[in-house]
Amino acid sequence: MSWSAADIPDQSGRVAVVTGANGGLGLETALALAAHGAHVVLAARDQDKAVAAMARLRTTVPTASAQVVPLDLGSLASVRTFADQVGTEHPRLDLLVNNAGVMAVPEGRTEDGFEAQFGINHLGHFALTGLLLPALLRAPAARVVNVTSTARHTGRPIDPDNPHLHGRYTPWRAYGQSKLANVHFTLGLQQRLAAAAAAASCLVAHPGLSNTDLQAHSVRATEGGASQRLWHLLATRTGMSAAAGALPQLRAATDPGARGGQLYAPRYVNFGPPVRRPMLPRRGERAAIETLWAVSERETGVTIDVPGTLAQIKAD
Repeated sequence: MSWSAADIPDQSGRVAVVTGANGGLGLETALALAAHGAHVVLAARDQDKAVAAMARLRTTVPTASAQVVPLDLGSLASVRTFADQVGTEHPRLDLLVNNAGVMAVPEGRTEDGFEAQFGINHLGHFALTGLLLPALLRAPAARVVNVTSTARHTGRPIDPDNPHLHGRYTPWRAYGQSKLANVHFTLGLQQRLAAAAAAASCLVAHPGLSNTDLQAHSVRATEGGASQRLWHLLATRTGMSAAAGALPQLRAATDPGARGGQLYAPRYVNFGPPVRRPMLPRRGERAAIETLWAVSERETGVTIDVPGTLAQIKAD
């Protein structure tokens, strides 16, 4: 039997943060969680879109408990401000869905000088997760869900001497690197949570080919790049709806049978109902994870210390 949003257990009393919740997969994720009783924090950079997203949520789920909090993953200052507010208002956080991202855009830099795709798709989420870690570890069994792509298969591990691809940038190379980083971050965080016997877990989801604004934004950013146009065409002609594309991350976030380190994706690679897929190891993966971790802490200034955080929570 195919898993659907109807299979989401009751989320009453739980608090969920969804990045990029102003549209597409993020908004559909927020809608589904709110419909099942969660209080949802819609983390969004574009506040005009966020207002429209909240209006749709109120219309679709009149009983929804939700709020919009500004978040620009391309700014570490914004990430810290967001984490401070959410951590203060919600000392316990049950779900963090790191959904937001950009795809195959021209070379650019974040506010902090990071290559934009690596900076937004990975480093911003790494910092956010680290800063929200105390709230996550206070929850009975929190989950962090990162969102990857089939482009992870083309990605290469981070070069610690050139993580921002200076002189080596191409849109798809950078995107693949960031999507592989999402997987390595998931595995690295899950290893640290398990080693500390934390109740929290980290999973990864792949939405498949979904008809959202991701491909359209890529086309606009590249002024109609050929490969970007192709993916946009495929998404609009054959892609799943945003609601269907959100199901893998919703299953990773809520399925009682899901476990840390697992991957949820469409049954037929880019299409179909959400199922657990094998995580195929790569040669040198353990070293690649540790390199990514060291680079991420160096670049963001955020240290993810699970045992230390647990000890501090216990002391408090």
